[in-house]
Amino acid sequence: MNSGGVDREGILALVPHQGPMCLWDEVVEWNLRTIRLRARNHVDPAHPLRARDRLHAVALCEYGAQAMAVHGGLLARAQGGRAAAGVLVALREVQLHVERIDDLPGAIEGQAELVAAGEASQQYVFRLFHEGRLLAQGRAAAMLGPA
Repeated sequence: MNSGGVDREGILALVPHQGPMCLWDEVVEWNLRTIRLRARNHVDPAHPLRARDRLHAVALCEYGAQAMAVHGGLLARAQGGRAAAGVLVALREVQLHVERIDDLPGAIEGQAELVAAGEASQQYVFRLFHEGRLLAQGRAAAMLGPA
C-alpha cells in the first residue's frame, strides 16, 4: 500500500486533536511503515504551543507524536476500523537542532516510521525538516487503549 495525500479535514477525522491542536495540514504520502506530512502553522502567532511570543523547537516532539497518531489512524481505517486512543508515554533520543521554529518561512515536513507495534503499544522514529534541513529527531512510544 502506497497511498497519496490526505488533507486537513481527513486528518481531523482520524485523530483526537482538533482545532488548532491538530498540528498537521496534510499527509504527503504514507504506507504500512512510514508517513510524510506537512504543516505551515508554526508561524501563526496564535499557535497553541507558543509561549513567550515564540514557538520553541521542543514543540516538534508534539508534531512527531501527532504524526504517529495520524499514521495509526490511517492504518486502522485501511483495515476498516478506527485507531485506539493513545497516550504518549516516552520520548527517547530526542535531538533538537534549532532553538525555535516560529521564525522559519515555509512548511515544516515530518516523517515517522513505525518500528514496533502491538495491541497495547506502538513505537516510532520521527524526523522533522525545514527546506531539507533536519530540525529534530527522536523516538516516541505510546500506550494504546481500547479502540
